[in-house]
Amino acid sequence: MSLILHMHPLSSYCMKVVTPFYEMGVAHEKALIDFGDEASAAAFRALAPMSHMPVLEDRARGQVLPESSVIIEYAQTHYAKSALMIPRDPELALATRLWDRFSDNFVMTPMQKIVTDNLRPEGSHDPFGVGSARTMLRNAYVQLDARVSDKTWATGEAFSLADCALAPALWYANKVEPLAAHKSLDAYLKRLIVRPSFARTLEEAEPYLKFFPA
Repeated sequence: MSLILHMHPLSSYCMKVVTPFYEMGVAHEKALIDFGDEASAAAFRALAPMSHMPVLEDRARGQVLPESSVIIEYAQTHYAKSALMIPRDPELALATRLWDRFSDNFVMTPMQKIVTDNLRPEGSHDPFGVGSARTMLRNAYVQLDARVSDKTWATGEAFSLADCALAPALWYANKVEPLAAHKSLDAYLKRLIVRPSFARTLEEAEPYLKFFPA
């Protein structure tokens, strides 16, 4: 197998990559990273010194790539067999990248702040930071609710990179800051959950969800 995706099924950024791989028919092998196992962690650090998942290793092309959005675009360029996650139309491509960045910066980041704070030992929590993160999430919900009020997917009728980013970000965010009051966004999340590619990704994460510190 040429493509090795170093990842963990519970990671939102790994979910973001696995979902479009299924959409595009990108053949790959998953290499599970276990930071609780020193050998596994050391091997991953040797490959990716920043130790941030996911990392794509392309043995055929001699490439090692971090960063979820870059991995997806690389896979589309060299290995996609079916759907494209970044449209060829430049205006649609720009909108796709914009909402991908919106998801990572304004949904994924504050969601992870709240989740990480839940993992901190007693006496070291950051209530001010968590409050700011919740405010950012609520503001993002308002914008996204308006965005998808007249669209099936984030940029229109075609499922794209933007939706691959928003799917895990919103799925986890909804657990720590519920979004049900935003009817269009709630309906959009429901569509994401039953999308076969993301549904498969969630199924693979199921054995590990008990470790999610909601």
